[in-house]
Amino acid sequence: MKKSDFDLVALSDEYNNPNYFTDDPVKYPKYFYDKYKQGKSTLQDIEISAILCAHLAWGRRDIIVRSCERLMDEMRWSPYNYVINGNYRNDNRSLHRTVKWSEVAKICTNLREFYLYNESLEILSPQMIREKIFGRRADPKAANKKIHMFRRWMVRDDSKVDLGIWKRITPEELIIPLDVHVHRNALLLGITSRKSADIITAQEITNYLKLIFPGDPCKGDFALFAYSASKTKK
Repeated sequence: MKKSDFDLVALSDEYNNPNYFTDDPVKYPKYFYDKYKQGKSTLQDIEISAILCAHLAWGRRDIIVRSCERLMDEMRWSPYNYVINGNYRNDNRSLHRTVKWSEVAKICTNLREFYLYNESLEILSPQMIREKIFGRRADPKAANKKIHMFRRWMVRDDSKVDLGIWKRITPEELIIPLDVHVHRNALLLGITSRKSADIITAQEITNYLKLIFPGDPCKGDFALFAYSASKTKK
């Protein structure tokens, strides 16, 4: 291993910790997951809160969390009932940055159509989630960062930050959610030289992380996100 690889292992161990995620969008599906374990929530509540909060997860974390809170309040903290009832806020006011309430209403409409005939989003591939749930055109080159973050939350099962409620998909199958921090730090570390933030770059970074974190490449997500911040503290 290179020294930077040991850095990634140490950072992953440090930052794969719920203490760093008390004010993060993952806390909303975590809330429903905890209720689910008590028999007071549903798998669909977890999935809907996770996919919608992942969709809002860009920009400053405090603003993301504020927007997620507004969305959960609109849903009266019952995402599945909100989706199935079909009475959505549907106007052109902003919920989060450029995401309008009308956009969320379209996603909820697609979720309702899906859940009328299916039990879990786990059966959908990332491209199918992009097209069937988010209503986006197919794009084989898209990194689909939000979708891969949603899948990380649902699949990784080390009982720390991620929920691990999906069992048909293994952590080894996941692809790194390629946000600007992960991409920049992967470039700094020489993990990739590709400047395009596309699925090829995401897969290249994931393949590298498979060598360091066998069977669980997305554990490296915590390290890559935190790498530059860790350097500034020294």
